[in-house]
Amino acid sequence: MKKFKVDRIISIATLLSSVIAIFLVLKKPQPVATPQPLPVAAANAESFQQKVGQLEAPKQPGQAPAEVHLTSDEVGAALAQAAGAIPASALAQTSSAHSISVSSPDAPIAPGQPDIKDYQVNFDGDVARGQFLTQIGGKDVYVTVAGRLGSQDGYATFEPTEFKVGDLSIPVSLVNGPLQKKLSEQRDRLKLPESVGGIKVENGELVVTQK
Repeated sequence: MKKFKVDRIISIATLLSSVIAIFLVLKKPQPVATPQPLPVAAANAESFQQKVGQLEAPKQPGQAPAEVHLTSDEVGAALAQAAGAIPASALAQTSSAHSISVSSPDAPIAPGQPDIKDYQVNFDGDVARGQFLTQIGGKDVYVTVAGRLGSQDGYATFEPTEFKVGDLSIPVSLVNGPLQKKLSEQRDRLKLPESVGGIKVENGELVVTQK
């Protein structure tokens, strides 16, 4: 009788744990970035382009490589612009009261790519943190990943320090192996532009150095 009660308690505890885990996975987590008003996003996207353009300028003999510092708002706005969330007309207008996320939920998805949308990005100290909406088992789920961004031999590198599905934290040791394998399989997409010598996150900014 006593053993039955113990087994019963364990079964109930396991069921409750499973329900809580499912709830946390489906729960929308705290956003990592604040949506930008459309005029602000347009200005940040333009600032991003201007700064990146400095890396294309040829170096004079004896001149040190250019170094640009990009905020998470500038990077987020550039992603939103690339995803089509910032209309071209907005780049010349600053009176709209609309706000946007880093990307539009209706942004087109390239063939063969996972259904990923609603990007958000944030830099904190030397850590880059991103959040996006995807589908797992037919359900919309937010994935949050954080880590240290760097470069090696002309390719971007990423070492995760945090991984969450919904509001449920997943041990980094469980995801780092599969993540690094996936990055290795798509290494060509991590190749830095010819004008870029290195990237890193430092003091809450993305620092890009000219080659």
